[in-house]
Amino acid sequence: MTPASHEITPRPFFEQRRLLLSALALPAAWATAPAQGKGAPLAATRSALPGALTLDKPTAYSDATSYNNFYEFGTDKSDPAERAHTLRTRPWTVMVDGECLKPRRFDLEELLKLAPMEERIYRLRCVEGWSMVIPWIGYSLSALLKQVEPTGKAKFVEFTTLADKAQMPGLRSGVLDWPYTEGLRLDEALHPLTLLSFGMYGEVLPKQNGAPLRLVVPWKYGFKSAKSLVRIRLTEKAPATSWNLSAPQEYGFFSNVNPQVDHPRWSQATERRIGEDGLFARRRPTLLFNGYADQVGQLYSGMDLKKWF
Repeated sequence: MTPASHEITPRPFFEQRRLLLSALALPAAWATAPAQGKGAPLAATRSALPGALTLDKPTAYSDATSYNNFYEFGTDKSDPAERAHTLRTRPWTVMVDGECLKPRRFDLEELLKLAPMEERIYRLRCVEGWSMVIPWIGYSLSALLKQVEPTGKAKFVEFTTLADKAQMPGLRSGVLDWPYTEGLRLDEALHPLTLLSFGMYGEVLPKQNGAPLRLVVPWKYGFKSAKSLVRIRLTEKAPATSWNLSAPQEYGFFSNVNPQVDHPRWSQATERRIGEDGLFARRRPTLLFNGYADQVGQLYSGMDLKKWF
């Protein structure tokens, strides 16, 4: 049972900020934004949220957009950047339903207007042992969830991503059961650091990075941050998640970054930061909760983090 709730330099980080377009003028750009290269600008203010601006040097844009896990486009790290041009990101809607009083379908334009856009520089830690630092753009997921008014029965949130074989060649493989699903406990989903992201590096999300909107949960391994979302469902029971279903002994429901809990096939004690000295990059110690323990540690007070990995 699940316990109850109780860094070449990146362009936008050092260049003059591009504020020529407001977020509300952007929806039409999503349909033609390229799979890689310059995308439509997305305006945002620097976040003042504690923990939202790591001092780590951001990863180069070229690295962050060419080394990706997005199995819907293939299992090689280069596959998403090479193949995601087929993804159609307009029109796009997201259904938010389940245990809530006001279930409804939101289109992309509505979501862009829902809350002020912020830039948050988060560490991203992959379960495979590599990491990045990315300037994301979006707002707290809680702003969306509050619109539908979760009921007292809502204890978890399930996230479902697009699954369209015509657009996503990776779906023809049997690596996972599609569509890709993920889940969070409700208190995790409502935490201010949990980000609903529409952009990165001052631009709309590149297709290979999860356009047009994705989840970013910085204290968890990267696979928990589902891409290209089409449904968000509030549930009473813990939802089944794709990697947990595929290999429960390797991928737990919580999947919090923890140097003390190894993957069955490798240690999680250290990590390699993408873009640092190539293949000879020094490994750095992995931080508990990816360095966000001060902000999120209380969510897991009293939990056995090895049991509930």
